[in-house]
Amino acid sequence: MTTPAAGPEKAADSVRSVHVCITATVAGVLIGVVGGAFRWCLEEADRLRIDVVVWAQGLPGPGWLVPMAAAAVCATLAALIVRWEPLAAGSGIQHVEAVFLGAARPPLLRLLPAKFVGGLLSIGSGLVLGREGPTVHMGAAIGAEAARRARLPDPEVRMMQTALGGAGLAVAFNAPIGGALFTLEEVTKSFRMNTVLATLFAATAAVSCSRLVLGNHPDFRVDPIGAPALAWLPVFVVFGLLTGALGAAYNGLVLWFLDHVGGFHRIPALAKAGAIGAVAGLVMFLSPLAVGGGDQLTQRILAGNHIVVTAVVGFLAVRLIAGPLWYSAAVPGGLFAPMLAVGSLWGLLFTAGVNVVWHGAATSLAVPMALVGMAAFFGATVRAPVTAMVLVTEMTATTEVIVPMMAATAAAVLAAYVVGSPPIYDSLRERMPDEESIERRGD
Repeated sequence: MTTPAAGPEKAADSVRSVHVCITATVAGVLIGVVGGAFRWCLEEADRLRIDVVVWAQGLPGPGWLVPMAAAAVCATLAALIVRWEPLAAGSGIQHVEAVFLGAARPPLLRLLPAKFVGGLLSIGSGLVLGREGPTVHMGAAIGAEAARRARLPDPEVRMMQTALGGAGLAVAFNAPIGGALFTLEEVTKSFRMNTVLATLFAATAAVSCSRLVLGNHPDFRVDPIGAPALAWLPVFVVFGLLTGALGAAYNGLVLWFLDHVGGFHRIPALAKAGAIGAVAGLVMFLSPLAVGGGDQLTQRILAGNHIVVTAVVGFLAVRLIAGPLWYSAAVPGGLFAPMLAVGSLWGLLFTAGVNVVWHGAATSLAVPMALVGMAAFFGATVRAPVTAMVLVTEMTATTEVIVPMMAATAAAVLAAYVVGSPPIYDSLRERMPDEESIERRGD
């Protein structure tokens, strides 16, 4: 039987839910515009970077000094921005998770320009970093500010910054369902109705607005491919198990470089960032596809363009080291996008190995294995398998490999769990400095 007070309480809950959804929608529009502009600026920076390299390669004398100097200056400027706003360092996703758990305070709006400009400098200059971390963190800052202005209580402020972080991921990868799932599977690990509604409204508004800036099309173009024969399913499972071990090793490299390079305080942070930027510039001069987020390289693989095995090995080796190393520079930039490039390269290399064993019988598996590798590697490192599969499916608008993708991603997550590799953002969250020390660094 309903008590007399139940009616007014239910009405108040309904009004609060509507208030939350309206706030999430407005904030979603903002991160859609900001995130879309961020992505557009990064695309222009990619073109400019290639033009600079081509020009430098045609110069007489040591032309390689030009991209080295340019990348070093950009990385140093990004590190200066981090000195002004220490919270802008790195991905920011671990901070969004810490805020949701009540272990950190929601970000202030000053984080927004720091992540935007700092991310443009660091990622645009060629560091192997991803756009998704800054976009998620900018979304969280917008969500927290919108919730404060809407006079929502503190728990709803934390929830709103989390929901808008997911909307930021949706914009970064043009994947609205994947962004929403990331909030629910990776960050909150729950399905509270208010959180679900806020995330869905925010992601819908954000991606709709970002597509006005970037266009309404998938991130990667993939020609129609047939579903792999079920006889290959055990091969995909083996691939998944090996990918889980590779993901665990990658997580270990990220933490090792953070401890031994990022944690080496005898070298000033600005000098460290400049040196890492100079290395990126040199690699960029030698091979432009080896640096940056990796979208151009991934697109070539998914388009079925032939890449010789030695080049695949080289790109994979560079990116396996460069991503963790350059993340230790503590400039704005994430880990996701480079992981997708690593996963596609690893899938291509595994297919080449299978072709050696079966005398070319697996040639048609190159693109499907690359797609599966993207999801499996992401799932193994982040430990969010459903988000990984949905993200890759949305980014490529391809569903033919769903069954082998599920098998391989599940196997990859299982292997990473068995070898004792914790999810990367859990490890990064544990290494976050306390907020008092962050504030002292920003003074």
